[in-house]
Amino acid sequence: MEIKQRKLNAYTEAHSTPPDSVLLELERETNFKALSPQMISGPIQGQLLYFLSSMLQPKSILEVGTFTGYATICLARGLAKDGFMHTIEVNDELESLIRKYIAKAELTDKVKLHMGDAQKIIPTIEGDFDLILIDAAKKDNATYFDTLIDRLRPGGLMIADNVLWDGKITRVEKDRTTKMIDDFNKKIQVDDRVENLILPIRDGILIMRKL
Repeated sequence: MEIKQRKLNAYTEAHSTPPDSVLLELERETNFKALSPQMISGPIQGQLLYFLSSMLQPKSILEVGTFTGYATICLARGLAKDGFMHTIEVNDELESLIRKYIAKAELTDKVKLHMGDAQKIIPTIEGDFDLILIDAAKKDNATYFDTLIDRLRPGGLMIADNVLWDGKITRVEKDRTTKMIDDFNKKIQVDDRVENLILPIRDGILIMRKL
């Protein structure tokens, strides 16, 4: 099954619009310099995020969990002409790498990077959002949803990453983190403020549309 999945992944990448030179360079440097480089969004997930952002044409985006900035760039490229993006990263060791590639992507005037604890930073950011990506500590998914759902405009999208957790979500016996992710998925399933869709791309992407 693992071999089959690798072949499918290779096929989908070979038959999808490839990332540009900035994203390719960022992925290489992430693999070389960052701990847990597999956390990067990568070409298929990145292209999906770009498509969603481009179709929505958001004026305001919030990303919780920047990592090295791959998803940041993909989302920001879909902003409306007068749009702006806030992204928050807790690991200050990644700051210079993030800023380097935001600049290489010529998005410095469209993206503001906040370094620190997202739960403290979010209340300092003014306004509502058209698109929100949650890709931080999985134990905090529900907290971020509850904090941000009233700041998401009707028709806007909230996206959560890693909701299938390497397939462990389907096990009867779940570890603590998997149980928290499962509880979050179930919470969203019964929340009548959103429509929701889980896509089995990479580690699972949950897309929520506010009604």
